[in-house]
Amino acid sequence: MAKAALGKGLLALLPDEEKEHSQLKTHTEEKTKISSGELFVRPEELQANPDQPRRRFDKIELEELAASIKQHGIIQPIIADKDQAGNLIIVTGERRSRAAIIAGLDKVPVLIRSYSDQKRLEVALIENIHRADLNPIEEASAYKQLMESSGLSQDQTAERVGKNRSTVANALRLLKLPPKIKEALEEGSLSAGHARAILALSGAINQEKLFIEIRDKGLSVRAAEKRAAELTTDKNGAAKGGKTTGKKPKREPELKAIEEKLIRTLGTKVSINGSLKKGRIEIEYYSMDDLDRLYGLLDKS
Repeated sequence: MAKAALGKGLLALLPDEEKEHSQLKTHTEEKTKISSGELFVRPEELQANPDQPRRRFDKIELEELAASIKQHGIIQPIIADKDQAGNLIIVTGERRSRAAIIAGLDKVPVLIRSYSDQKRLEVALIENIHRADLNPIEEASAYKQLMESSGLSQDQTAERVGKNRSTVANALRLLKLPPKIKEALEEGSLSAGHARAILALSGAINQEKLFIEIRDKGLSVRAAEKRAAELTTDKNGAAKGGKTTGKKPKREPELKAIEEKLIRTLGTKVSINGSLKKGRIEIEYYSMDDLDRLYGLLDKS
């Protein structure tokens, strides 16, 4: 038996199980010969997806993930696509790739898939959204990028990523906030609920005023919504920027509560002028998309 194996190399002398393992190792290391399937590569060889929705990677979270990878390894393979030059572009799993480098791994498991540019963005967006890996501005920017690159409407975009249309519409509205407020959302020092309260105000001056109050006074979302209602201008001389322009008529508390609830529900400036018996409700919108979003919320029948 040994003589028969001579000349065939060491592989012919190995038991079947060891032979299969050796063949698998040789096969997976020859990544340049593989166009699809799973292989193992050095994490440094993986390139970031230029359409990756996530822009911020928390250092502490990466170190925690690296510690877990050191102990348990990478359980879920990284998904990558090959560009025309043969480079491996990460589609999903960039956090795992970065953490693997921190952990000092020589090789990481990679699944090769072929995607169009649009599909690559969709897959990356869906994974990040459903794992809550994106901050509100990253999520909104990704929706906008997907809509612009593929010509999708808000309804179509929502369907693609498995979200309600109102969720996509409300996310996109965050991009209209002043730069300082958007930065706070990205950093996590301001919540999306606070941002929606700020968006109920028209004009950057009032929006930044409320943002400063939220930041400096530590207002809850409910308190921020109440303050937004106070800063809203109405035709009876109500407060603007916290100052009155005339004697403010006494309003029923129930009416004020209804107005505040409408502001929270619709996510825009709402004014109720009148009394509980008779009056007028004014709902403001700031673009065609905003009007379409409000119509969708009101058209429940």
